[in-house]
Amino acid sequence: MASISTADIKKLREATGAGMTDCKNALVDADGDYDKAVEQLRIKGLKGVAKREGRAASNGLVIAKLDGTTKGTLLELNCETDFVAKSPKFQELADRVVTAAFGSNDVTGLQDVDVDGKPLSEVLSDGGAMMGEKIEVRRVTTFEGAYVGLYLHKTNPDLPPQLGVLVELTGEGGTVAKDVAQHIAAFAPTYVSRAEVPEDVVAKEREIAEATAKEEGKPEAALPKIVEGRVNGFFKDSVLLEQAFAKDNKKTVAKVLEEAGVQLTGFARFKVGQA
Repeated sequence: MASISTADIKKLREATGAGMTDCKNALVDADGDYDKAVEQLRIKGLKGVAKREGRAASNGLVIAKLDGTTKGTLLELNCETDFVAKSPKFQELADRVVTAAFGSNDVTGLQDVDVDGKPLSEVLSDGGAMMGEKIEVRRVTTFEGAYVGLYLHKTNPDLPPQLGVLVELTGEGGTVAKDVAQHIAAFAPTYVSRAEVPEDVVAKEREIAEATAKEEGKPEAALPKIVEGRVNGFFKDSVLLEQAFAKDNKKTVAKVLEEAGVQLTGFARFKVGQA
């Protein structure tokens, strides 16, 4: 049997929000395997585990730079406290960083990018020394296409935007781009379409759905139908095009885009402190 430390239990608890005892039991049952322990907590039906599992503890902001409506870069810059996040110096640094990073999709490759005559890594180190905190670029993405739209959201009026969504459409669509970006911000889909969901992810959802149904005591004969229903529920939760549209839940996002005469080819959703 694997040795389960207090640190292991604490990590699982912080990630999932489940109780200490539940986390300890899940790790014991999973022989110390973290991912299997998360599955165990989901099967047991503990609320919110799937949503909270990817959470990370950090502060900072999400910022973007657009070049008209055909190219945009979304970037997350992290610091240690919200006190620094809302400071003018940190926000000015973020402006310089996203300008230097414009067009990039690679955080690692950014370290040597020139920012006012210095490598980005040095600029971040200098900024951290001045503000007394570790500062780093956590992620960056760029879209370039027929139409690129942006939505930035302040989760706290005293802080800079901590949630940002970048969308790419096949054609002109200012209103629908903003509406869909706001929807993505609120409902946090993982994939654009069902075809994007990896086979192993679907297989794992089927496995969890079946295990959950058995845990609930559902009859064996009813399992296939129950599992299929729960997997379809997973798709409706995780796949953007299958979600009920935020502004009109009688329509799917796919229907809204169809009515606007455009398709969505990609999106990025960054929220400070989340994976």
